[in-house]
Amino acid sequence: MEEALLALGNGLPIFLVHSGTSLAILIVGAFLYSRITSHDEIKLIREGNVAAALSFGGAIVGLALPLAFSLAAAVSLWDLVLWGGIALVLQLVAFRLADLIIKDVSARIEAGEMSAAIMLVSVKLATAFINAAAISG
Repeated sequence: MEEALLALGNGLPIFLVHSGTSLAILIVGAFLYSRITSHDEIKLIREGNVAAALSFGGAIVGLALPLAFSLAAAVSLWDLVLWGGIALVLQLVAFRLADLIIKDVSARIEAGEMSAAIMLVSVKLATAFINAAAISG
């Protein structure tokens, strides 16, 4: 039992710092994502727009997945910050590319068009899976 408490005492601070850093990167990523879209996801979600909720939820999961792999592969806090930041940027670029492919994606999500939201989420998650695999090596 003493060994377990000692391991907890040694590991808990590292766990809290790494988890807190990952959550901070996720929050920053979600905030930046909400700023680069021309629509206000939170407002639309509060109004009951399911397409906006699906799109924003996909963005959060799309950011979290490569962050989780960054966290698992990181050898230091700076490693986590570096790869987490790179994953965040790549996810934001993926949205921009999807916006070019799916014409007027923001307007379509504002209108509640599920087909645009589903396609956008698919691009976000596909990019997240590829980024996560690339990060983990």
